Amino acid sequence: MNHKLFLDETREPHSLYVKERERERVLASTERPADLVRRRLEQAGYDVADGLQTLGAEEIGFLIKFIYKSNFLGDAVKQIGDSSIEYIDLTGRSLKTIPILLHTHAQKIIHLNLSRNPMLEIPLDFIQSCTTLRELRLSNMAMKKVPQSVRHSISLHRLDLSCNRIADLDDSGLDRIPKLASLKAQNNRIDKLPQFFAELRSLKFLNISNNKFRTMPSVIHEMTNLVDLDISFNSISSLPPEIGLLRSLQRLVMVGNEISKFPNECTGLVSLVNLDCRRNNITDLSLVSKLPRLQQLLADHNAVHALDLVVGPYMQVLDSSHNDITQLTVASGTALSVHFRLTSLNISHAKLSSLDDIAFSHLTALETLRIDHNAFRFIPETLGLLTLLTTFTCSDNQLDALPESIGNLQRLVTLDAHNNSLTELPASMWQCGALVTLNVTSNLLINWHDPPSPTASMENLVLVDTSILAPPMKDVPRKPSTAGSILSQSSSIRSLPPLARSLQRLYLGENRLSDDVLHPLTALRELRVLNLSFNNIQELPSSFFRNLTSLEEIYLSGNKLSTIPTEDLHRLASLSVMFLNGNKLQVLPSELAKLKSLTVLDVGSNVLKYNINNWEFDWNWNFNTALKYLNLSGNKRLKIQPDQSRMSMAHQQTSNRKVLADFAELSQLRVLGLMDVTVTTGIPEDDEVRRVRTSLSEVNQMAYGIADTLGKKDHLGMLDVVVPEFRGRKDECIFAMFGRFDASPMNNRVSKYLCENFVKVFADHLEKLDDKAKETVHDALRRTFLTLNKSMHAFLMSSVNLSRKMSAASTSTATISSLATDLSILRNGASGIVVYFVGKTIYVANAGDALAVISRQGTAHLASRKHEPFDRGETARIRLAEGWVSPKGLVNEEIEVSRSFGFYHLLPAVNPRPDIMTWELSELDEFIIIANRGLWDYVSYRTAVDIARSEKADPMIAAQKLRDFAISYGADGSTMIMVISVSGLFEARSRQATVGSLTEVETYLARKPKPKTQDIGDVQLSRLPQEVLAPTGHVALVFTDIRNSTHLWDANAGMPTAMRLHNQLLRRQLRLCGGYEVKTEGDAFMCSFQNVLSALKWCLTVQLDLLQESWPLEVLECEDGKETYDRSGKLIERGLSVRMGIHCGMPVCEPDPITHRMDYFGPMVNRAARIEGSAAGGQIMCSADVVREIQERVINKRPDEADPASKALIDTIDRIGVELVHVGEKRMKGLEIPEVLSLVYPKDLIGRFELITADEPDAACSRVQFSVSQMRELAMLCVRLEALASSRVLRPLPPRKGSASNVASVESLPLPQDKVVIYADPNTLIPHVDDKATDRELMTILDSLSVRIESALSMLTLRCMGDTPRVLLRDLQQGELIDERTLIQVLTLLQAALPSAPQQDVS
Repeated sequence: MNHKLFLDETREPHSLYVKERERERVLASTERPADLVRRRLEQAGYDVADGLQTLGAEEIGFLIKFIYKSNFLGDAVKQIGDSSIEYIDLTGRSLKTIPILLHTHAQKIIHLNLSRNPMLEIPLDFIQSCTTLRELRLSNMAMKKVPQSVRHSISLHRLDLSCNRIADLDDSGLDRIPKLASLKAQNNRIDKLPQFFAELRSLKFLNISNNKFRTMPSVIHEMTNLVDLDISFNSISSLPPEIGLLRSLQRLVMVGNEISKFPNECTGLVSLVNLDCRRNNITDLSLVSKLPRLQQLLADHNAVHALDLVVGPYMQVLDSSHNDITQLTVASGTALSVHFRLTSLNISHAKLSSLDDIAFSHLTALETLRIDHNAFRFIPETLGLLTLLTTFTCSDNQLDALPESIGNLQRLVTLDAHNNSLTELPASMWQCGALVTLNVTSNLLINWHDPPSPTASMENLVLVDTSILAPPMKDVPRKPSTAGSILSQSSSIRSLPPLARSLQRLYLGENRLSDDVLHPLTALRELRVLNLSFNNIQELPSSFFRNLTSLEEIYLSGNKLSTIPTEDLHRLASLSVMFLNGNKLQVLPSELAKLKSLTVLDVGSNVLKYNINNWEFDWNWNFNTALKYLNLSGNKRLKIQPDQSRMSMAHQQTSNRKVLADFAELSQLRVLGLMDVTVTTGIPEDDEVRRVRTSLSEVNQMAYGIADTLGKKDHLGMLDVVVPEFRGRKDECIFAMFGRFDASPMNNRVSKYLCENFVKVFADHLEKLDDKAKETVHDALRRTFLTLNKSMHAFLMSSVNLSRKMSAASTSTATISSLATDLSILRNGASGIVVYFVGKTIYVANAGDALAVISRQGTAHLASRKHEPFDRGETARIRLAEGWVSPKGLVNEEIEVSRSFGFYHLLPAVNPRPDIMTWELSELDEFIIIANRGLWDYVSYRTAVDIARSEKADPMIAAQKLRDFAISYGADGSTMIMVISVSGLFEARSRQATVGSLTEVETYLARKPKPKTQDIGDVQLSRLPQEVLAPTGHVALVFTDIRNSTHLWDANAGMPTAMRLHNQLLRRQLRLCGGYEVKTEGDAFMCSFQNVLSALKWCLTVQLDLLQESWPLEVLECEDGKETYDRSGKLIERGLSVRMGIHCGMPVCEPDPITHRMDYFGPMVNRAARIEGSAAGGQIMCSADVVREIQERVINKRPDEADPASKALIDTIDRIGVELVHVGEKRMKGLEIPEVLSLVYPKDLIGRFELITADEPDAACSRVQFSVSQMRELAMLCVRLEALASSRVLRPLPPRKGSASNVASVESLPLPQDKVVIYADPNTLIPHVDDKATDRELMTILDSLSVRIESALSMLTLRCMGDTPRVLLRDLQQGELIDERTLIQVLTLLQAALPSAPQQDVS
């Protein structure tokens, strides 16, 4: 046949092709299909135990396919017109060679894209014919080398070789392309660049990110014409000094490496405009921030602890968020302030505790300022100087007030101050005439200032139009306003303060607002969004909605509303979202039916009980046909049933069109919540586009609640699965959710398939577990996730094929565009999380960004893992699977998660292999929160637990509250939250008593019913249980103190932030453990407890939690706060070290007349204080009385029968573990009778006893210690200064074995006759510093270097003076007068030149 067809008989007629990740390639002769399949299965998440050989024999087309193709048959390409011949895109056409059609038009082609084709070579004659080719794209072609013909494309300007398997470019011949200006080589296997790259003088754009570079290629510094360089996501640990030679470089991207500092030579980057150094280990930005042309510096997620805002004259954007910054300095100077152009500053997620008053005086050009997630207590009044500011965010701080000068910010558009402790907003806020969004959710606001007078009095604000004040006459249509009324209305609008005419979005959720403060809000006529959820509002004024006619969203959840005003509801023509859940509504007014734009209505967790058929007076949903989200869950008294008693003839005629007891009219409905609602009529079907919940809110004795939202896109992005009595077993159940926060219209099909099939597949894999092979639930969960992903691909492909057949039947042919639309569903995906209960053991498996958090006694414990591409482990896995991570943190520049169901075009880089964790539940565990990133991206784990605990009586309300908070904090996607109470597993109690920790029983009995206004002004504490009544009678006292705190305050810059963290931790645990804060003195606490067990629990918990705090870097680097491990490698010290002392007895109890808090006096208090003074840092010292109580109750396990909480406390302490160490009798200062003391340690910290505690550390231990590398750098600086003092410049010797260009450049360097330049090895001139040098040895070297540096600087100063001393001496001898300016100059120089005198000891 070959002979007849005149074919080459030596050539194989067929080749084996591999198709994966939407691309084809020829199987190499050295590759074995079986090995390739095994490797891909492992990369996709399968283990050997899953039977790789069996899996390889099955249909795995979703992952990899092998296809035989003819080597002689050409590839069909559609006709190309002259209009498109210049720009040819042949991506993913399975082309083995260039189509013949293109050969005839080669000379016209300018842009050619051959990506995702199995083409390994491009014909030479074709390339040579492309005389006008400017851009060639060869990405995703599995090439191991650059095609030989590419080097002959001499007209080429841009070349894309990304996402291949190229290991080196030595034989690429790119040096033969004289005009090559852009080279994209990211996501390959390159670890070095050839030397000829230095000859590519036209190359300006180079991307070598996501390769295997461990060091910066040495040839790059010779490419002096480079303008754009991207080296992101390699393993580069340092930048060479030669990088300063890139004087033309304008953009440098180095995200995701391991670089710790910038070399001094970086000052040579004089043209650099954009620098992106995010996610490295950089500690100092001061060098690069001063570059003369730098405009944008992105440096978040590094190790910066001190930020100096002395920046270059063109700097506009500085992002240093997510750094442990504890020091922020702004240097003064007229030269600086004149040229300061910084317009955007982000210092959020740092550890700053204060801002200098002058900080803003040099930042007057700022337009965006973000200081969120710090520890600021106040903002200086100089904020008002930032008159150009448009965006200001200061959320998650400890602010108790905003500066009054904020009214000067006439361009401010967005102000976000949520989650602080603000008690009121400044009255000047009314003057912010450009403010559009104001978010002060989660504060302590009790008041809203009236508008300023006389410009706009309250009468003008409310009495705007007399016609709308009069009650409307029944059945009389409203007449149009007259000209006079229009004029009156317009004049009153002009009299309103500026804020009333600009504010559109106002978030006031979780404050302490009451009905009295609502009247001023009615002046805000331009409001689109109003959030008043979770306040103390009992009734809305009847005219509340009268002027708010532009409202689109209103949130009134979690108040005490029993009615809503109906008089002006018809005015809200644009209202689309209304949240009324968590109130006391019994009926809903029929006027709601007039809200024709209403799409979202949540009235869950009320006390609704009304006749839904009484539509003339009460609301029925069928009249709001635009509804997409309707939640009635939690209304246990509500019954939805048809009413046959009122079906008169007239009524029948009216209602024939609508069956009021069903939901047939709601054709657009996406979510319907009917949990705990009695329904006796038909309900809509639960399908791909609609989620209907009708179950009870209790599963296996566990109460649970669920809340969700569609988000701005109105797509059903998240779906839930709740299975009670799984596999027919009463001790098993499943809670799960699948979906995506940023959902697309096709995501619901993926989520629905996973929900419908998970239970069956999981049950099958559980049954197939091999006990002999010791397979566990972990294996079943992993296999279930992977099996679902495989079977879902087959399901989606079958639906695509069905759609294709239907299209073929209707149009005879299926176009490529319609096929692409069908196949696009394979490019969708979903995160998933499953919580599987087996008795009191839970298994949590997740893939993606849906996470589970467990609350154990008020402490949040993450029970899952977030899979994000920025995680270094995930990045390495993605790279091994031939994927890559973009600087935006997206896999292949597409999705934001590294593991997920679906996304088959990214498999195996993105796979659904879950992380699985096991958690043994105990009486200490309270509830589990399961949610997708709609919650976790905006609310921290601790805050989420605190919010849920504040509503622990009802998990349904807790879930709804978390959802509402996420919306207030900025979540606008598809969000889903489950709250599952687990305490019902341990006691058969009533529904109301199944939530909460048993160890808090004694706390509930002693809670003080204080009014809100008397609470401590801290929003974080306000969410916790109220403080207990001050203990009296026989009490336990605890004194605490921080080790070496005085020296830390003097010498460590991180101490202010560390102190705030310390105080927050102690006060939080006091609320959770039922303690009473008596007083504080400096950093010392005095606390009282009703019994010894509560005091002991608090001390043990605090000592353990201190190890986990996010201490500032300065504290962790000093001797007092460094990490210490015991012999077994267990961490026993980290951060501040706190000593504690416990004593019990009968003190004198008297309230303080000033603070009105209980205080304690007498010998018992003095002894308790002395006991604490006997402890060392990290120790808990106890008196004999306390030890007897511990031995009796804890060691011997004998609870106090009279105390119902005693047993739970003993169980808690027993789980922590207690180790007693007898110290012996000790006489204490001021006390005649000695005390027998003992030490108590948490079991995990007993290693502290073995530490040497002879002497308390001195001030030197509080400083940040010098490292050996720092000492060597200081020695190098000293040598260079000494050389300068001798009028010479020290240069290191050139390396003997270097590149030819380096040697030539050094040899050709002309040495001056006066020997200005000295070539020497600096290591021979600096003192030897041993790698294991002690602190004392380093201090000795430091002292010696300091003397040498001081001498060198004095010599340099004298040389700078020149002949001035001689001239001055001559003038003095001749009796001439010396002007004041000259005298001051000489004295200044002399003062600098003379060594400083040692300080005299005046004592």
